[in-house]
Order: sequence, then C-alpha cells, then structure tokens
Amino acid sequence: MTLPVFLAHEATPAVETLQVGDSVELAGDEGRHAAKVRRLHVGERLDLVNGQGLRVRGVVEAVDSSALTLHVEAITNEAPPTPTLVLVQALAKGGRDEQAVESATEIGVDHVLPWQANRSIVKWTGSKAERARAKWEALTEAAAKQSRRAWVPTVEPVADSKALARWVEKLVSDGGICLVCHEEGNETLVEYLQQNEGDKSPVHEATAIAVIVGPEGGIDEGELAALREAGASVVLLGPHVLRSSSAGAAALTLLSAATGRW
Repeated sequence: MTLPVFLAHEATPAVETLQVGDSVELAGDEGRHAAKVRRLHVGERLDLVNGQGLRVRGVVEAVDSSALTLHVEAITNEAPPTPTLVLVQALAKGGRDEQAVESATEIGVDHVLPWQANRSIVKWTGSKAERARAKWEALTEAAAKQSRRAWVPTVEPVADSKALARWVEKLVSDGGICLVCHEEGNETLVEYLQQNEGDKSPVHEATAIAVIVGPEGGIDEGELAALREAGASVVLLGPHVLRSSSAGAAALTLLSAATGRW
C-alpha cells in the first residue's frame, strides 16, 4: 500500500536541506491534519513532498496535538515526466472546471492554464481572479496528495482568448504540440496519435503537449480560427460529446498512455 503524502511547506528544517538520519518536524495545517485527522502514530511511515519532485520518506518518532516529528529514512528526487502535459481549461459553471482540474491532476498534468473563453459564463475579474486561481491551486495540491504525487501542477494566471492564441503560438514555436478538443475535428485523438507513432514522431519529440477544452457553450468560430492559425490542431475525442469536466481527463489519459508516461 502506498504511503500517505503531505506537503512539506511548513516542515522544519526545510526538506531541501535534509539528509538520511535527520529529524524533521511537520507543523502547520499539514502537521495538524496528520496528527489529528489522520491520527498517525509513532512507528508509522509517510512521505513529505515539496511539490517539485523531492520526496522524503520518514517514520513518525513523536506526535503531539498539532505536529509530528519524523526520522528521515530515504530521500529521492523524481525527475519531471516528459513530455510536459498542459491542460487549458475554459472557465465553466457548476464547478465543472474545478472537477476537470482535480481529475487532470490525478492523471498527471503538469500545468493548468485557466481560460476566459468568449462563451464562458463564469468570469474571473479583478480580485476574484486571484481568489479563484488560489482555489484551483488548493485543488491541485489536494489532488496531488491524494494521488501520491511528488510534483504539484502549477496554475497559471487566467488568459483571455487573444492571450491564449499568443501562448499557443509560442508553445508550438518552442517545439510543443497543442490539441483543441472540438467537434469540428476531422480525426479523433486516437487517430491523431496512431498517425504519429514511433520514437521520432512529433508526439514523442514534443517538449510539451497542451490540451484545450472549451466552455459549456463551446469554442466560437473566431477563437477556433485563431488557435488554428497559431499552430493548434483540432481533434475529436470520440463519438460522444463530453462535458467540460471530463473532456480534459479523457484526452490526458490517452496522451499519458501514448507518450509512455503511463
């Protein structure tokens, strides 16, 4: 059974300075959760991660009401998986965008870019934008812990459609691939991947692969044209129309398998 994972942001000393045999205290929210909610006891093991690939495995040697102390048994640095996977998720009502971000994190996405699409009903403006982004960051942290990840996805500032087109253009020029999930695609994602099989294929040589998922009302014609002009490819996910909450997860699952990340 995999060990429980806790974020090491409030560990003392900092986990980046630890060596095998050291002791480290986990306090703050994570320490209270480990001690009071999970009720971890002396002798149990857990992992501390810094969200950037560092994993510290330790055994609990002391517990109080709001913290615990670990004896460090092992330290590993996990390389970032390649290619980088990015979810561009349009803002959606009913928490469907949040569901998408949570599922994508569990699958293994590396970066999330919130998209204020023309047809997005939800709007991130002013101070609301930072609060909403912070909520997505909290979702990625919780989902990364649940799925025992050492890497926590980054959540970028929200982009409008013009900014997204510029972002796609740079991604493609830097050796990345951008795939837009849309019903106007002439081929499915599976067909696209089958046509790009082999170690020297664009999919396997790409530095990053981004998946763009539109809002409930869909991606409008102007946005789709701009994304194509920026270098994105338009693909179908399959014979059925998926919700905004599930389309990204489906695409990332196929990409994770095709690129050997799974």
